[in-house]
Amino acid sequence: MRLAQAGDVVLLVSQKDRKGYIRRLQPGAQLHTQRGHLSHDDLIGQPIGATVFTHLGFPFYLLRPTTDDLVRYLRRESQIIFPKDAGYIIMKLGIQPGSQVIEAGTGSGGLTLALATIVGDDGHVYSYDVREDMQTLAKRNLKQAGLGHRVALKCRDAAQGFDETEVDAVFLDMLIPWEALPAARNALRGGGVIGCLVPTVNQLMSMVAALEAHPGFAFVEAEELILRGYKTIPARIRPEDMMIGHTGYLIFGRAVLPPTTGIQEKPTTHDVGVEVEDEESAR
Repeated sequence: MRLAQAGDVVLLVSQKDRKGYIRRLQPGAQLHTQRGHLSHDDLIGQPIGATVFTHLGFPFYLLRPTTDDLVRYLRRESQIIFPKDAGYIIMKLGIQPGSQVIEAGTGSGGLTLALATIVGDDGHVYSYDVREDMQTLAKRNLKQAGLGHRVALKCRDAAQGFDETEVDAVFLDMLIPWEALPAARNALRGGGVIGCLVPTVNQLMSMVAALEAHPGFAFVEAEELILRGYKTIPARIRPEDMMIGHTGYLIFGRAVLPPTTGIQEKPTTHDVGVEVEDEESAR
């Protein structure tokens, strides 16, 4: 049975309204809520999954936070990239343990945190932002999650260039992302992936046009993800009354080397046909 230990990052969720608090357990500390306070000393040694009670008798679940929890409950002063988009972004960028990733637009650190979770201790995330106050908040969120050692925060305009080269992926979450395309291509290894999130069609059109015009990028894709939740009351399961209709447009491309001979034809998404051959069919 897994017991909560001093130094653990835990999630405390109210049974009544599912309001959650993420805290690192520290001897002598307390969590203050509208339903009373919880002493960290009383939580240390409790089984993960147990019900614990505030001094007023209100119940909370003691849980280990998932990456989704860490992103949803982090302190924020700006719009974050939603978990539904973050998971897809990580897959499309090809992020895995050991990956080296650049992010431009730290914000409150939501995607930064998700990326840092995946790259592991052998990888690293380099996050750029022009606002020092946002990076201060992101640093606090990353430290609380125990992931600060996997991230380098740099206060600089991404359009001015990145310090890193030969990275596996670059993700741009900024107002005018096409201005950072030369810097992104200089930082990416051949075959590396560039990604971007923009909220408006105007930005989508400008970014796609800029990627298609750049000789160092190919296989441009644009997508939008819409997620619909369901009420999980057994007697009347049905879609939620409210949903988030739009978060942003996702754009991806691959870093390529322009051909030096032959017909100068740049591949597009529609030209790509991926054929997968397994070991059995190859015989």
